[in-house]
Amino acid sequence: MKKHNRIFFFAALFLLIGFISCKKINEATDLGGDLIPAVDNVNTFEVALNAVTNNMLYDDTTKVNYSDLVAAGDLNDPEFGTTHAGFHFNITPVSLGTNPFLGRDTTKIIDSVVLSLQYDNSYGDTLNGFQTLHVYEIAPNQDFKDTVLYKYADPSTDFPTTGSELGSATFTAKSAKDSIRLIRAGDTTTVNNVVRIRLDNSLGERFAQYDTTASMLSGGYHSDTTSGSIFRKLFAGFAIKADNGSNMLSYFDLTATSQTRLTVYYQIVHNNGKRDTLSTDFNHRTNGQANYVKMTPASNWAAYLNNGTPDDDKLYIQSAPSGSYASINVPDLSTLGNKVIHKAEIITSVLPSAGADKFTPPPYLFLDYTNSGTLDTAFLFDRDINLGVNQSIDLSLFGGNLKNNQYRFDITRYVQGIVTRHTPNDTLRLYAPLRTQLFVPLAGIYVRPQIEQAIGMGRVVLGGGNFVNADQRLRLRIIYSNL
Repeated sequence: MKKHNRIFFFAALFLLIGFISCKKINEATDLGGDLIPAVDNVNTFEVALNAVTNNMLYDDTTKVNYSDLVAAGDLNDPEFGTTHAGFHFNITPVSLGTNPFLGRDTTKIIDSVVLSLQYDNSYGDTLNGFQTLHVYEIAPNQDFKDTVLYKYADPSTDFPTTGSELGSATFTAKSAKDSIRLIRAGDTTTVNNVVRIRLDNSLGERFAQYDTTASMLSGGYHSDTTSGSIFRKLFAGFAIKADNGSNMLSYFDLTATSQTRLTVYYQIVHNNGKRDTLSTDFNHRTNGQANYVKMTPASNWAAYLNNGTPDDDKLYIQSAPSGSYASINVPDLSTLGNKVIHKAEIITSVLPSAGADKFTPPPYLFLDYTNSGTLDTAFLFDRDINLGVNQSIDLSLFGGNLKNNQYRFDITRYVQGIVTRHTPNDTLRLYAPLRTQLFVPLAGIYVRPQIEQAIGMGRVVLGGGNFVNADQRLRLRIIYSNL
């Protein structure tokens, strides 16, 4: 009986050891939620391949969409240089075919004219920065159209203005969020996240003279077939210019018509002397917006762009437009040999930099690849990124978000293709675009995903491929098994 007990005990012990061993081999590593074999250097191995990295200037062609947040302000970054931004936009009456100023045969007295801009957020020195915005009228007969989308980085979109300044306002990131009580014809409402700029009353007096005729001289409210083309010929729109020295970019939503609007407060005087207090609004309702953002590299960013070294130890990633990207090559990947790739990821670490307390890193970076045969085309890692039915892309598994002071990108299937199918070992591109255009090889289509929340928001210094601290170098980490 004792003999049988001993046999049963050793058999159970053998099975338990086997179960524990199998469990260890199949435990997920700290790389992610996938079931990746633990590195035991018997069946499963880990290697970190060195990368050759270089700082490059990004020739951005992103255009200002109707729904984009627009930026205004001025930055002086001790690590990257300067940024200056202003924007332009058109307005139209709430409706056409009727005069928005009531009391056609009455005397009108303009009480005030206010331009309201819905404030979204700020970037830069949001604790101490003061922002002053100046409002001008876009000069007529300029090439500012509602049928064209303008590039953020195009200096010609800083359209000329006409006349003197219409008004200005100074605010901070905190005060822009404060609640404001508005009284309109006895109706009191409270708004917040709005910057209100008092404009010269002459603009309201001018608008009050427009009529509904087809006259190109006065028919601003004519019900034409081109949605206010006469009005926009009479008034092209507003130019918003920012002072230097604020060290802050502020972002506004032009499409929020309940908050972003031009309001003319006025009185009508009846023949019997009675007065009514009224108001009318004008909004940005169609395309016809520009946002010129000028970035001038200086300090260390400029030095690394122009050092002539093809293998930089630090990478300076400035968000679009006219920002930068890092080119990444991993030569040893071409000779790795055929293996089972369990996990392959690009890892890059954030380095300390001057001004990083004010000029924070982008919440996301993006990685794509290019090849020498099609220099004007960037490619999506379509085997590692899920493509939706509406051509959206899912980056939840691919990565790119800032976590624990690192950015990581899962390119496992891309690397498997190189070692198994001998697909090209192409140049990778790391950057912080607002939007980017990518070719999807498997689907044969282009996609244009949005990556960052807004233009010019975020910059970061990363460890390059030969940074002195190996733990902070950009590298390709691979977990694999031999065949």
